[in-house]
Amino acid sequence: MKVFIFDAAKCNGCYSCQVSCKDEHCGNDWTPYAKPQPETGQFWFKLNEYVRGSIPKVKVAYVPTMCMHCDEGPCIPACPMAAITKREDGMVLIDPAKCNGCQLCVNACPYNAIFFNRALRVAQKCTGCAHLLDRGWPIKEPRCVDACITGALRFGEESEFAEEIAKAEVLEPKSGESPKPRVYYINLPKRFIAGTVYDPEAEEVVIGANVTLSGDASATTTTDEFGDFWFEGLEVGSYKVVIEASGFPTKEIDAISTEEDVNLGDIALA
Repeated sequence: MKVFIFDAAKCNGCYSCQVSCKDEHCGNDWTPYAKPQPETGQFWFKLNEYVRGSIPKVKVAYVPTMCMHCDEGPCIPACPMAAITKREDGMVLIDPAKCNGCQLCVNACPYNAIFFNRALRVAQKCTGCAHLLDRGWPIKEPRCVDACITGALRFGEESEFAEEIAKAEVLEPKSGESPKPRVYYINLPKRFIAGTVYDPEAEEVVIGANVTLSGDASATTTTDEFGDFWFEGLEVGSYKVVIEASGFPTKEIDAISTEEDVNLGDIALA
């Protein structure tokens, strides 16, 4: 069965995936796979940009969302017309000829990945470009995957990606109960704690200071040539940072919450 794999560490935010989906489906009627996607109001493949932290400790991450082609998708039993089916290759499709426009599937989807086309009165979503795959498109990948220049987005047999899936995550649905999605994510952005250490008397940064993290995770690092330190890949929790440097008193910062990414700013050793 087919799966999608997305590696956030490889994505450069070019949006080619999102644009290619629009190019393939806007103005094109691929019945019985899908009616044309509207030019506005729907993104069957959406690349979401997350700006994290605060100046100057800022990172940008990109995470796409789409139909997860779930093994136990609640949209399927929600449809009274049996218009939604899961294929043998794992892709979930909505037959526009059978859809009565009741929108029950739209409400049932825990990922908000099903849209309602008011002009055509049908529910719509990502098809995995099944119309191309079934018709022998030589590239053998959905348009979004073909357009990804960095290899961040891939598509293929589940068995081919066993190693990646073992270390991957799935997006948590709004319902809290996983419907076994077939889109896997690697290197999803976690929280970070960062800061800059400086000597207020010399008005210079402190290079090589020892910085220790404790609390819900533990780690050690040293400040770089800019006086900066970073602790990345942290889960949401409570932490403490201790900074030690020769000739300076120890600096402790307690009760650091990572509900959001944390920039501790300029930290004076005095």
